[in-house]
Amino acid sequence: MRILLSNDDGYLAPGLNLLASHLSKIADITVVAPERNRSGASNSLTLDRPLSVKQAANGFFYVNGTPTDCVHIALTGLMQEMPDMVISGINDGANMGDDTIYSGTVAAATEGYLLGIPSFAVSMSQHQPTHFETAARIIVDLVKQYNHSEFTEPTLLNINVPDVPFEEIKGRQITRLGKRHKAEPVIQLQTPRGETVYWVGAAGQPNDGGEGTDFHAVAQGYVSISPIQVDLTKHSQIAAMQQWLQSKS
Repeated sequence: MRILLSNDDGYLAPGLNLLASHLSKIADITVVAPERNRSGASNSLTLDRPLSVKQAANGFFYVNGTPTDCVHIALTGLMQEMPDMVISGINDGANMGDDTIYSGTVAAATEGYLLGIPSFAVSMSQHQPTHFETAARIIVDLVKQYNHSEFTEPTLLNINVPDVPFEEIKGRQITRLGKRHKAEPVIQLQTPRGETVYWVGAAGQPNDGGEGTDFHAVAQGYVSISPIQVDLTKHSQIAAMQQWLQSKS
Protein backbone atom coordinates (compact mmCIF):
# COMPACT_ATOMS: atom_id res chain seq x y z
CA MET A 1 0.00 0.00 0.00
CA ARG A 2 1.22 3.50 -0.86
CA ILE A 3 0.26 6.48 1.32
CA LEU A 4 0.95 10.17 0.73
CA LEU A 5 1.30 12.15 3.97
CA SER A 6 0.99 15.90 4.31
CA ASN A 7 -0.10 18.47 6.89
CA ASP A 8 -0.38 22.21 7.53
CA ASP A 9 1.99 22.48 10.51
CA GLY A 10 5.11 21.99 8.40
CA TYR A 11 7.41 19.07 7.65
CA LEU A 12 9.13 19.34 11.06
CA ALA A 13 5.89 19.00 13.03
CA PRO A 14 5.94 16.22 15.65
CA GLY A 15 2.50 14.92 14.70
CA LEU A 16 3.52 14.36 11.09
CA ASN A 17 6.78 12.68 12.04
CA LEU A 18 5.14 10.34 14.52
CA LEU A 19 2.38 9.38 12.09
CA ALA A 20 4.93 8.68 9.36
CA SER A 21 6.85 6.44 11.75
CA HIS A 22 3.75 4.41 12.59
CA LEU A 23 2.38 4.14 9.05
CA SER A 24 5.74 3.16 7.58
CA LYS A 25 5.31 -0.19 9.33
CA ILE A 26 2.29 -1.05 7.18
CA ALA A 27 2.75 1.00 3.99
CA ASP A 28 5.15 2.69 1.60
CA ILE A 29 5.15 6.32 2.81
CA THR A 30 5.85 9.52 0.87
CA VAL A 31 5.80 12.78 2.84
CA VAL A 32 5.23 16.09 1.04
CA ALA A 33 4.52 18.93 3.47
CA PRO A 34 4.89 22.72 3.73
CA GLU A 35 8.28 24.09 4.72
CA ARG A 36 6.64 26.06 7.55
CA ASN A 37 3.39 26.30 9.47
CA ARG A 38 0.52 27.12 7.10
CA SER A 39 -2.42 26.71 9.47
CA GLY A 40 -5.58 28.38 8.19
CA ALA A 41 -4.43 28.28 4.56
CA SER A 42 -7.61 26.45 3.58
CA ASN A 43 -7.71 25.20 -0.03
CA SER A 44 -5.52 27.94 -1.49
CA LEU A 45 -3.21 27.16 -4.42
CA THR A 46 -0.15 29.28 -5.14
CA LEU A 47 -0.59 30.60 -8.68
CA ASP A 48 1.40 33.85 -8.58
CA ARG A 49 4.89 32.32 -8.38
CA PRO A 50 6.71 29.04 -9.02
CA LEU A 51 7.16 26.61 -6.15
CA SER A 52 10.26 24.70 -5.11
CA VAL A 53 10.43 21.18 -3.70
CA LYS A 54 13.34 20.18 -1.47
CA GLN A 55 14.15 16.98 0.37
CA ALA A 56 15.15 16.86 4.03
CA ALA A 57 17.72 14.49 5.49
CA ASN A 58 14.96 12.15 6.70
CA GLY A 59 13.57 11.79 3.18
CA PHE A 60 10.58 14.10 3.62
CA PHE A 61 9.86 16.51 0.78
CA TYR A 62 8.94 20.09 1.68
CA VAL A 63 7.38 22.81 -0.44
CA ASN A 64 7.42 26.59 -0.07
CA GLY A 65 3.66 26.69 -0.52
CA THR A 66 0.34 25.69 0.99
CA PRO A 67 -0.91 22.25 2.08
CA THR A 68 -2.99 22.08 -1.10
CA ASP A 69 0.11 22.91 -3.16
CA CYS A 70 1.93 20.02 -1.50
CA VAL A 71 -0.67 17.39 -2.31
CA HIS A 72 -1.35 18.78 -5.79
CA ILE A 73 2.33 18.76 -6.73
CA ALA A 74 2.82 15.29 -5.26
CA LEU A 75 -0.10 13.78 -7.16
CA THR A 76 0.36 15.57 -10.49
CA GLY A 77 4.10 15.39 -11.00
CA LEU A 78 6.30 14.45 -8.06
CA MET A 79 5.21 10.88 -7.33
CA GLN A 80 5.92 8.22 -9.92
CA GLU A 81 2.90 6.14 -8.84
CA MET A 82 -0.40 7.36 -7.46
CA PRO A 83 -0.92 6.52 -3.78
CA ASP A 84 -3.77 4.41 -2.48
CA MET A 85 -4.55 6.97 0.21
CA VAL A 86 -3.79 10.55 1.27
CA ILE A 87 -3.54 11.34 4.99
CA SER A 88 -3.10 14.83 6.40
CA GLY A 89 -1.95 15.37 9.99
CA ILE A 90 -1.63 14.78 12.81
CA ASN A 91 -2.68 18.38 13.38
CA ASP A 92 -1.77 20.32 16.52
CA GLY A 93 -5.31 21.31 17.48
CA ALA A 94 -8.88 20.43 16.61
CA ASN A 95 -10.59 20.80 13.25
CA MET A 96 -14.26 20.46 14.11
CA GLY A 97 -17.39 22.18 12.91
CA ASP A 98 -16.72 25.43 11.07
CA ASP A 99 -12.95 24.93 11.50
CA THR A 100 -12.98 22.72 8.43
CA ILE A 101 -13.62 25.72 6.17
CA TYR A 102 -10.31 27.33 7.13
CA SER A 103 -8.24 24.27 7.93
CA GLY A 104 -5.10 23.55 5.93
CA THR A 105 -5.14 20.04 7.38
CA VAL A 106 -8.56 19.34 5.91
CA ALA A 107 -7.58 21.12 2.68
CA ALA A 108 -4.64 18.79 2.07
CA ALA A 109 -6.91 15.77 2.43
CA THR A 110 -9.56 17.43 0.27
CA GLU A 111 -7.08 17.84 -2.58
CA GLY A 112 -6.43 14.10 -2.54
CA TYR A 113 -10.17 13.44 -2.52
CA LEU A 114 -10.73 15.82 -5.45
CA LEU A 115 -8.17 13.84 -7.41
CA GLY A 116 -10.05 10.60 -6.73
CA ILE A 117 -8.10 9.19 -3.78
CA PRO A 118 -9.52 8.18 -0.37
CA SER A 119 -8.31 10.78 2.11
CA PHE A 120 -8.19 11.31 5.88
CA ALA A 121 -7.65 14.57 7.78
CA VAL A 122 -6.45 13.86 11.32
CA SER A 123 -6.40 16.32 14.23
CA MET A 124 -5.91 16.31 17.98
CA SER A 125 -8.66 17.78 20.15
CA GLN A 126 -6.52 20.60 21.55
CA HIS A 127 -3.41 22.66 20.88
CA GLN A 128 -0.06 21.45 22.22
CA PRO A 129 -1.36 17.92 22.79
CA THR A 130 0.60 15.33 24.72
CA HIS A 131 -0.87 12.20 23.13
CA PHE A 132 -0.05 12.24 19.41
CA GLU A 133 0.71 8.55 19.92
CA THR A 134 -2.98 7.88 20.51
CA ALA A 135 -3.98 9.37 17.16
CA ALA A 136 -1.17 7.57 15.33
CA ARG A 137 -2.30 4.19 16.64
CA ILE A 138 -5.92 4.93 15.81
CA ILE A 139 -5.06 5.94 12.23
CA VAL A 140 -3.06 2.77 11.67
CA ASP A 141 -6.11 0.77 12.78
CA LEU A 142 -8.46 2.81 10.57
CA VAL A 143 -6.20 2.39 7.52
CA LYS A 144 -6.16 -1.37 8.02
CA GLN A 145 -9.94 -1.42 8.44
CA TYR A 146 -10.45 0.80 5.41
CA ASN A 147 -8.43 -1.61 3.28
CA HIS A 148 -11.01 -4.30 4.00
CA SER A 149 -13.98 -2.08 3.17
CA GLU A 150 -16.08 -2.14 0.02
CA PHE A 151 -16.69 1.56 -0.58
CA THR A 152 -17.71 2.20 -4.17
CA GLU A 153 -16.24 5.71 -4.31
CA PRO A 154 -13.43 7.62 -2.57
CA THR A 155 -14.25 8.99 0.86
CA LEU A 156 -13.08 12.13 2.66
CA LEU A 157 -12.99 11.68 6.43
CA ASN A 158 -12.39 14.39 9.02
CA ILE A 159 -11.04 12.69 12.15
CA ASN A 160 -10.59 14.32 15.57
CA VAL A 161 -8.94 12.45 18.44
CA PRO A 162 -9.23 13.26 22.16
CA ASP A 163 -5.90 14.14 23.74
CA VAL A 164 -5.84 11.21 26.17
CA PRO A 165 -3.84 7.98 26.46
CA PHE A 166 -4.89 5.31 23.96
CA GLU A 167 -6.36 3.15 26.73
CA GLU A 168 -8.77 5.94 27.71
CA ILE A 169 -10.37 6.26 24.27
CA LYS A 170 -13.98 5.14 24.68
CA GLY A 171 -14.50 4.19 21.05
CA ARG A 172 -15.16 5.69 17.63
CA GLN A 173 -18.28 7.48 16.42
CA ILE A 174 -19.47 8.55 12.98
CA THR A 175 -20.48 12.18 13.39
CA ARG A 176 -21.66 15.27 11.57
CA LEU A 177 -19.90 18.61 11.76
CA GLY A 178 -21.20 20.88 14.50
CA LYS A 179 -21.15 24.67 14.40
CA ARG A 180 -19.44 27.35 16.44
CA HIS A 181 -20.53 30.72 17.75
CA LYS A 182 -18.95 33.60 15.85
CA ALA A 183 -15.22 34.13 16.40
CA GLU A 184 -13.87 36.32 19.18
CA PRO A 185 -13.03 39.92 18.18
CA VAL A 186 -9.62 40.65 16.69
CA ILE A 187 -6.87 41.64 19.10
CA GLN A 188 -5.56 45.12 18.39
CA LEU A 189 -1.97 45.98 19.34
CA GLN A 190 0.48 48.84 18.87
CA THR A 191 3.96 48.18 17.49
CA PRO A 192 6.99 50.04 18.91
CA ARG A 193 6.69 52.32 15.87
CA GLY A 194 3.14 53.26 16.79
CA GLU A 195 1.52 51.19 14.03
CA THR A 196 -1.73 49.36 14.74
CA VAL A 197 -1.67 45.63 14.03
CA TYR A 198 -4.30 42.93 14.47
CA TRP A 199 -4.26 39.30 15.55
CA VAL A 200 -7.24 37.23 14.41
CA GLY A 201 -9.38 36.37 17.42
CA ALA A 202 -9.93 32.89 18.81
CA ALA A 203 -12.54 30.58 17.33
CA GLY A 204 -15.96 30.70 18.92
CA GLN A 205 -17.21 28.08 21.35
CA PRO A 206 -19.50 25.29 20.08
CA ASN A 207 -23.00 26.50 19.26
CA ASP A 208 -24.40 23.35 17.66
CA GLY A 209 -22.50 20.73 19.65
CA GLY A 210 -25.15 18.26 20.72
CA GLU A 211 -25.28 14.51 20.43
CA GLY A 212 -24.24 13.27 17.00
CA THR A 213 -21.77 16.12 16.38
CA ASP A 214 -18.00 15.99 16.31
CA PHE A 215 -17.85 18.35 19.32
CA HIS A 216 -20.00 16.05 21.42
CA ALA A 217 -18.14 12.87 20.51
CA VAL A 218 -14.72 14.28 21.37
CA ALA A 219 -15.98 15.82 24.61
CA GLN A 220 -17.26 12.39 25.65
CA GLY A 221 -13.91 10.73 24.92
CA TYR A 222 -14.68 9.24 21.51
CA VAL A 223 -12.81 9.56 18.24
CA SER A 224 -14.98 11.62 15.89
CA ILE A 225 -15.10 10.50 12.25
CA SER A 226 -17.06 12.83 9.97
CA PRO A 227 -17.57 11.97 6.29
CA ILE A 228 -17.46 15.30 4.46
CA GLN A 229 -17.86 16.53 0.88
CA VAL A 230 -17.03 19.49 -1.33
CA ASP A 231 -20.41 20.29 -2.93
CA LEU A 232 -21.22 23.87 -1.83
CA THR A 233 -24.52 24.09 -3.69
CA LYS A 234 -27.50 24.73 -1.41
CA HIS A 235 -29.86 22.40 -3.23
CA SER A 236 -32.85 23.24 -1.04
CA GLN A 237 -32.85 26.82 -2.38
CA ILE A 238 -32.62 26.06 -6.10
CA ALA A 239 -36.40 25.96 -6.66
CA ALA A 240 -36.95 29.18 -4.69
CA MET A 241 -34.16 30.91 -6.58
CA GLN A 242 -35.67 29.86 -9.90
CA GLN A 243 -39.03 31.37 -8.88
CA TRP A 244 -37.29 34.55 -7.70
CA LEU A 245 -35.43 34.90 -10.99
CA GLN A 246 -38.63 34.49 -12.99
CA SER A 247 -40.68 36.86 -10.85
CA LYS A 248 -41.39 40.42 -11.96
CA SER A 249 -39.93 43.30 -10.01
